[in-house]
Amino acid sequence: MSDPKSLGLLAQFETPADIMHAAMAVRDAGFSKWDVFTPFPIHGMDDAMALPSSKVGFFTFVGGVTGFFSGMGMIWFMNKFDYPLVVGGKPLFTPLFAFPVSYELTILLSAFGTLFGLALLNRLPKLNNPLFSSERFKRATNDKFFVYVETADPKFSAVETRALLATLGASAVEEIHDTEA
Repeated sequence: MSDPKSLGLLAQFETPADIMHAAMAVRDAGFSKWDVFTPFPIHGMDDAMALPSSKVGFFTFVGGVTGFFSGMGMIWFMNKFDYPLVVGGKPLFTPLFAFPVSYELTILLSAFGTLFGLALLNRLPKLNNPLFSSERFKRATNDKFFVYVETADPKFSAVETRALLATLGASAVEEIHDTEA
């Protein structure tokens, strides 16, 4: 069996202030393929990591617009062609009567757009992550903070990256290996 392939370095930090400082330093060092794992959201972490705005809103908007116009189109088609029934001289279609259906379809398809947009952008489902094999990483949901730098990053150097993470105050730096190798 061959040696498992190294996928990156996982550095453990003890406090939210430590992880915030580490995130800014890793960002300033020019790394592009890295992530932060914390047991709770930390205010300002998106700015510290220089993350762009989420694109999920686009999927939500497209779903909402599709829902609204499909509701209006459905009611118009049903009243105009499928079952035209003139009662008391009322018009066959008016947006006022089609609004409840359009409103509900807007909400429904916006929710589906958000759900599918999140799944698509996060490349889900991802059933396994090599980080899950690390005993240390299991504390990420409890009381420890982690920075993970991938070997696929153009600036990654095993020695220099490990030294950077150690100088940032990491209490432990662990190499993550491919579990499927």
